[in-house]
Amino acid sequence: MKPTKRRTDALSVFFSPPSLLSRFVISLPRLMSLGAAAAAPPRHVSPVRNALHRRPRSPLAPLVTRPRAATPFNKAVAAAGVHVDSSAAAAAASSSPPAAVISTRNHLSNLERLLQKKQAPPPPHLAEKEPEPRRHSPSSSRHQTRGRLLNALNLSSDKKTEEMSPRSLTRLHRLLSNAIRPSPRGTIGPRWRQYHGAANWDGLLDPLDVHLRRELVRYGELVQATYHAFHSNLTAAPPHRPRPVVLPDWSYRVTRNLFATASVELPSWVQIVAPWMMAAQRTSWIGCVAVCDNEREIHRMGRRDIVIALRGTSTCLEWAENLRAGLVPVDDDGEDVTDPQGDVPKVECGFRSLYKTAGPDMPSLSSSVVAEVRKLTEKYAGEEISITVVGHSLGAALAVLIADELAARAPPHVPTAVFSFGSPRVGNQAFAARVERRGVKVLRVVNARDLVTRVPMVLPSRTGGYAHVGRELLVDCRMSPYLRPDADPACCHDLEAYLHLVDGFMATNSPFRSDAKRGLAGLLTQQSSNVKKLYVSKARAIQVQSTPGFPRCHCDRTLPSPLSIENLEVR
Repeated sequence: MKPTKRRTDALSVFFSPPSLLSRFVISLPRLMSLGAAAAAPPRHVSPVRNALHRRPRSPLAPLVTRPRAATPFNKAVAAAGVHVDSSAAAAAASSSPPAAVISTRNHLSNLERLLQKKQAPPPPHLAEKEPEPRRHSPSSSRHQTRGRLLNALNLSSDKKTEEMSPRSLTRLHRLLSNAIRPSPRGTIGPRWRQYHGAANWDGLLDPLDVHLRRELVRYGELVQATYHAFHSNLTAAPPHRPRPVVLPDWSYRVTRNLFATASVELPSWVQIVAPWMMAAQRTSWIGCVAVCDNEREIHRMGRRDIVIALRGTSTCLEWAENLRAGLVPVDDDGEDVTDPQGDVPKVECGFRSLYKTAGPDMPSLSSSVVAEVRKLTEKYAGEEISITVVGHSLGAALAVLIADELAARAPPHVPTAVFSFGSPRVGNQAFAARVERRGVKVLRVVNARDLVTRVPMVLPSRTGGYAHVGRELLVDCRMSPYLRPDADPACCHDLEAYLHLVDGFMATNSPFRSDAKRGLAGLLTQQSSNVKKLYVSKARAIQVQSTPGFPRCHCDRTLPSPLSIENLEVR
């Protein structure tokens, strides 16, 4: 009968090795085809053979029981590279079938063999090129040179396809353009005294706290506004007249303009060499007093903040005052004249002259600040008030003198702090000790390559010479991936460069912050010769440059990470 014949053929598979090998070779093409994945149709099997015969499993999910013996059948299967179900053979070798375990590896292997499909090629701009063998050709040399240059510019990373998305290109355009996107401010109300220096900024400088970084940039932008107010439209407003100050932070309102008067006597030869210096105005607008009157900002900061913002050296007479490096006693009306060691507090002659000298029809900078701060503290008596003095270069030195006097004259419960950028040394060690003794907190942001922070020069062995005041936050223009490592001294002292470095600073010996928010438009405007040529050329390519120079920009700009433009070609 037909069933009997099929049963006889099935038995011959297990008991006749030559017949087994021949049957495998004949059925090999069918095993390799996709049709072999389907289960064989059911057939009638005698109940006696149920213990030795099972329905063939799909090759997509084979059953593995134990390591196969080295039989001719298993050798032929291994040579063919096809996984088949061996449960029937194992059942014939034993009286009871063992428990089957699903082999995930075989399952995936069969899926790979049986379900091979052609995948659609990726878009051309996202396709990854296969590595080519190294050849000493001009093209490969150019690629190697470009890779080394990108590494030197800190523009290379492991990111590939996502970096050239439209969003990254938009960030690149915002990086080099004048798009305004200030970084968000966090609430510092519960800890405002720590950020104002109550504990000398312990634990906030290295690594730099994110809220303190934002406050430093914000105060630096107020100083930058004084530069813009002084240098804009000089013919409409002479240096000795009040100026409209447009503060980048609209939460502050200007309450008084400040002026500084020089008392330096120029030598007679200046009349011959530079007669225009003899006609220069001795009194110049140097800054302003502003107070925060926005309730939401007051709630964010936790107090009402009174700010005195001062610009740096901008006139020839101010430069002449800077050169008067002799130490003179501070006029303190006989109060606290000497420190506990008996030394007299002294400051640089030129700084004191600009601070204490009154003009023909203008009060001195000292009396103007003291009068305005007294008026504001009386007006907002009963509130949480802080006094913050900020300045750059010459303004940073004057800020220390102002804070020293306000600490002695303002109400004792009102804290006074100084945030300075690129400050020179102001006075001797006795003066620095008196400032700290009066409770003034000073945080100096210093560029490691800024020469102004090292003057007036002092010898280490000399006693009674110049000394810095307060804590120091050290940044370095060489850590910026955008600035040239050999930036000139003017760039190292530039306020925009300072704010750029602060915005990217994370910690000592750490790379530039990848998510910094400040843009490059300011650097391209004022220090384009010190910005790496890659960014200058790309800025011109997107038409940032309108006239011979880049347009002047406001203070708050967006600065995406250099990693977002790592795929740009260097030409």
